[in-house]
Amino acid sequence: MNLLKEADLRRKIKADPTGAYFFFGEEDYMKAAAISAARDAVLHANGDSVGDCFNDIRLGGTDFSADALADAANSPPMMGERKIITVTGLRIDDMKAADFEDLCATLSEISRPEFDYNLLIISVDSDAFDYGTLPKRPSAKLTALCEHLTPVYFERNTPARLAAWVGKHYQHGGAEADAQVCSFTVDWCGRDMYKLASEIHKVASYVRAKGRKAVTVDDVKLVAIPAVEYDAFAFTNAIMEQRRDLALNILADLKFRREEPIIILSEVNRVLCDLLSVKVMSDEGATVGEVAEALRMHEYKAGLYLRQAKNMELTRLKAAVRSCDDADKALKLSAKGYAVIEKLICSL
Repeated sequence: MNLLKEADLRRKIKADPTGAYFFFGEEDYMKAAAISAARDAVLHANGDSVGDCFNDIRLGGTDFSADALADAANSPPMMGERKIITVTGLRIDDMKAADFEDLCATLSEISRPEFDYNLLIISVDSDAFDYGTLPKRPSAKLTALCEHLTPVYFERNTPARLAAWVGKHYQHGGAEADAQVCSFTVDWCGRDMYKLASEIHKVASYVRAKGRKAVTVDDVKLVAIPAVEYDAFAFTNAIMEQRRDLALNILADLKFRREEPIIILSEVNRVLCDLLSVKVMSDEGATVGEVAEALRMHEYKAGLYLRQAKNMELTRLKAAVRSCDDADKALKLSAKGYAVIEKLICSL
């Protein structure tokens, strides 16, 4: 299966803003950014926004139907040469077989040359579509859609690409951040690009208000809200070091922020499993670089885990992983929520 990359998509649409595309994959933020760029290419090609309201047709998951898509495609553009149709929020895996067949039939119909004034983009959220195993074993529905749509796969950004993106966003906000600060921003705020964009804006605004341009790690810690992933690391350390008061305080903060108990516990479990893997590698003499490569972990995070793992007993880590698994089962079988996690804290 030939998958179009995001950079190639942007160049293609800029040169010829027509065609039909299917956006899928992990990075929802980049899909939204690509849709925004496509709208600019279609609607503002002549610097005239008079016909925007007529030539920008948006269909959502709740009001979508094959007939609505056909009606949108059949109507010619007004006061312009082209129009853009975007379909978002569609849960294709939840569609009835007949509805999916109607969608494919409509796509086949509107792909005829007489409809070349349309730019159609169907974009699905990362959790709304099973695309199979790429590139060799795509799902049946992806294969069917690709008969009518050009597939664009928005794969999860590597740490290096995400850090580079963070640096550009700091620049856009009138600030500057070196590679270390950019990497730390990702570690501190998490990989969600929507949240990253929001937190970077806050940090950049703070730095400018202080009469500076250079962002420091301390600025990020002071202004940005840490992700559950980062909190889970501090939370797990507090549990393992038997600092019960600190662990309960962190849990209280997560509870105040209305983080779901199942998410908190799953992050703690993941951190414990990572620490266990790092501990085993550490005992075998592995370096930070070797740990980062083997576990596909950023070197900053690998160093953090390595320092903590060296001070932990292997038997205690294994026991903690088992206890966390038991707590996870208890949480899924009951409605006690945070009480299960409080019990875990006290038991360790």
